Amino acid sequence: MISRPALATLCGCGIVWTLACGQAAPAPRPTPARNLVLITIDTLRADHVGAYGYRQARTPALDGLARGGVLFEQAFAAAPITLPSHATILTGRYPPGHGARDNGLRMSATVPTLATVLHSRGFKTAAFVAAFPLDHQFGLDRGFDVYSDQLGRGPDGRPANERPASAVVSEAIAWLGTVGALTHSGPSSDPADPSGPAHPADPARPADPARPAGPAPFFLWIHVFEPHAPYGADTTRPVLDRYDEEIATVDREAGRLLSALGDRLSDTIVVAAGDHGEAFGEHGEYAHSIFVYDTTLRVPLIMHVPGVAGLRGEPRARSVADAVTLADVAPTVARLLGAGMKDVDGIDMTPAITGAPFAARELYAESFAPLVEFGWAPLRAIRRERWKYIAAPKPELYDTSKDAGEQTNLASISESVAHRLDNRVNRYSAAGLGADAAAEPSASERLRALGYSGGARRDEGGSRPDPKDRREIAARIAQVTSGELTGSALVSALEAIVRDDPRNGQARLRLGYARLQAGECARATPEFRAAIDAGLVSADAYLGLATCLGQANDLDGAGRALAGAHRLEPDNPAIRANLGILQAARGDTAGAIRDLQAALAADPNLHEARFNLALVYARAGRRSDAAVTARELLSRLPPGAPARSEVERLLQSLR
Repeated sequence: MISRPALATLCGCGIVWTLACGQAAPAPRPTPARNLVLITIDTLRADHVGAYGYRQARTPALDGLARGGVLFEQAFAAAPITLPSHATILTGRYPPGHGARDNGLRMSATVPTLATVLHSRGFKTAAFVAAFPLDHQFGLDRGFDVYSDQLGRGPDGRPANERPASAVVSEAIAWLGTVGALTHSGPSSDPADPSGPAHPADPARPADPARPAGPAPFFLWIHVFEPHAPYGADTTRPVLDRYDEEIATVDREAGRLLSALGDRLSDTIVVAAGDHGEAFGEHGEYAHSIFVYDTTLRVPLIMHVPGVAGLRGEPRARSVADAVTLADVAPTVARLLGAGMKDVDGIDMTPAITGAPFAARELYAESFAPLVEFGWAPLRAIRRERWKYIAAPKPELYDTSKDAGEQTNLASISESVAHRLDNRVNRYSAAGLGADAAAEPSASERLRALGYSGGARRDEGGSRPDPKDRREIAARIAQVTSGELTGSALVSALEAIVRDDPRNGQARLRLGYARLQAGECARATPEFRAAIDAGLVSADAYLGLATCLGQANDLDGAGRALAGAHRLEPDNPAIRANLGILQAARGDTAGAIRDLQAALAADPNLHEARFNLALVYARAGRRSDAAVTARELLSRLPPGAPARSEVERLLQSLR
C-alpha cells in the first residue's frame, strides 16, 4: 500500500486546491526514462539503513534517494547468497529458473538478462563488480559492453577476491564520462536475444526508431562488497559498529556515483538494493547463506523513478508496504524503459509505484548452500498472504502478521496450511540438484577464501540432516568463514566442527589446508582424504592431497590424486601446472615443460608454474630459457612480493 498525506484537514480552510476535499491525490505517472543505474550492496540489512528507521545509520545517500523516490518496506531476496540473488535481480527469475543455485554454480547461458535485453535495444551497458562470486565465468557478463571484474592481486601475487567500493565507483564514473559522446548503436546477438547480430553491437544496424537520436542510453550496474564479513581490520571493536562503518563507506561511494550523474539523474532510473541480509545471532545464525529466515532475506530496495517522487515534493519516501521480491526489479525497470522481460517470475511493480495495490501473490526463496556445501537438506520457502512456509525435513510455518521474527512454528498446528504451501513450494523446485551442478573450474579456492562454497557435493539422495539440527555447527562454520579467526584459533574451531560433524567435507577441506599451511602434511593428509570420501566435488581436496603426498615422496600417490583433480576440472590450469611439477620430480623434463607451458598459456599469472618452468629449464641446461622465464616472472611479481628474492637468487645462479 502507498502512503499518502491526509487531505481532510485542508477542507474549509479557504485555500483552493486542485482536488475537491476528500478526494485522493492523483497518482504521479513516471515520465519517460532513458537510462538505468543499478547499485547492489552486498550483505546489507534493511534495518541498518536510515530510511528504514535505523537511528544509528550513516546512510545519507540512500536516505536521500528514498526521500525523492520509492521505498519498498518489505523487499525479499530469492536466496541469501550473492550469485543466485544477483542472477535473480538481472533476470527476473527465481534460482530454479536461472540455474545459479549457489555461488560457483554458473547461470544458464540461455536466460535473457536486463543487460541482454537493453543492449539489444541500443543501450550502452557496463558492469563494475567488487568480488569474485560475480566473476564473469559465472555467466552474469552477457549483454555488457564492459564487464569489469579485475580485482587486482595481493602482495604475494595471488589474485585478490574483492576490491574496495572506491575503486569500483571511480571506474564507473570514468566510464560514465565516455557515455555522453557515444551514439546510439544496434542490438547484440546474445543466444537469449535472437534480435541482433554479434556482440559488441553492430554500428551498421539501424537505431531503434522509438528512441530519439543523440547520445545512446545506458545501463550501468555497480556492485560493492564492504558490508560483507570480515567487517574491518580491528576485530576488537563491536561487530555491529564495524558493520555499520562499512555500510557508511559504501553509502559514501554511492553518493559519489549519484553526484557524478549530474543532470542525467532527471531521466535516469536508479535502483539501490541489498542482495541479501546478514545474521548476528538471530535464530542462532551468523553471517548468511544457510537459513531462509527474513534476517537474511529481507533487504532494502529503493528506486528513483523520473516523475515519481514524494507527493508535491515533500521530503519523505513514497512507501510501498506490499511484499515484493528482487525478481520484480528486472521486469519493472524494463517496462519503465520501454522494453520487456519474458518468462519471468517477478512482476512489473509500476502500478504499485503509481498508487495501485498488488493483487494477491506468493513469493519464493531458497538456499541450496546447505546441500551443495555441507551435504545437509536444502531449504525452500514460500510466502503467501500472512503465511511463510519453509520446506525442510522438519517443516516450519509462521504467521508473519503476528510473528515477524519467525519464532513460533505453527506447522504442527495449522497442518492444512502447511500441506497446501508444501505443494506450492514443490512447484518451484524439488529438494535436489541435477548431477551437472558443480562449481566452475578454478573457482572453489577463491570462493572458499570469501567464506563460500569450495565445490558442489555429490547429490546422493536419501535423507539429509535438517540445517536446524546443525545450527550450532553452522554458527561455528560461519565464525570460521567470516575471516575473523586465524592461526591456532582457526584450527581449533575447525577441529571442533569435524569432531561433531565428521562428514562435513568443507570443514575437512579447510582443516586440511590450515594444517598444510602450518607445515603439518602428515596431519593434513587424512583430512583431504576425508573430504573426498564425504563426497565433496572439488579439485582442491585432490590438489591438497597431491601436495602432501609429493612432499612425502609418494609420487605415484600424488599422480593418482592429480588424476582425480583433472577428472573433475580438466581445464583447470593449476592442475596442469601441478602435473608439470610432478613430471619434473619424476625426471620427465619434456613432459614437465609441456605441462607447465600449457598451464601458463591458459593463465599467464600462475607465478609458481613460471618459477618451476625456469627451474626445469635450468636443470635441463637451457640456461638462456631459464633466465628469460625468470625475468618474465620478476616483471609480473608485485614489488614487495616475498618470492622476488628467490627468483633473483635463481637469476644470479644462471650468470
